[in-house]
Amino acid sequence: MAKEERIEQGRGFGKKRPKKSTSLGNKNLVPVPKGATTSPKRVGQGPGSGMGKTSTRGSKGQRARASSMKRGFEGGQMPLHKRLPKRGFTNIFSEVFQPVNLIALAKAGLSGEVTPAILKAKNLIKSESALIKLLGTGEVTASISITVDGFSKSAKEKIEKAGGKVIIREKKKEEKK
Repeated sequence: MAKEERIEQGRGFGKKRPKKSTSLGNKNLVPVPKGATTSPKRVGQGPGSGMGKTSTRGSKGQRARASSMKRGFEGGQMPLHKRLPKRGFTNIFSEVFQPVNLIALAKAGLSGEVTPAILKAKNLIKSESALIKLLGTGEVTASISITVDGFSKSAKEKIEKAGGKVIIREKKKEEKK
């Protein structure tokens, strides 16, 4: 059988894969020496790859299996993450507020009655139902009557100075069933 008659080998079966070009087209760069960059190991590609059959995992045993041990497992010894001391705590009663600065209200061009629905429509907050806190960064020129769950002292002073007012939103009480 002549060489021309042979079927060309596929990319995954023994034929050398083309190397990715590392050149950026800059002539002043020094070329990378031959052997400095290598292709990653191709395990599990049959005996011809040199890493076939057991795919570099040796033979038998726990570590040769596909998903044998959990992350951090130390052979029955107490794992490091359990040996180290624990610090701090998570406060389950903490309230997370969505901040709204006065400068954001001015940029959005808001004036008059401002509700959480309007703030949501202008993308100043993510959720209407979550807590909202008004902060005093920036200045307000227009008279604004804004409904929020909390505010800073400076924010309230600046809004009242501009002729507006800050209204605290009433919390909805959840009924026990």
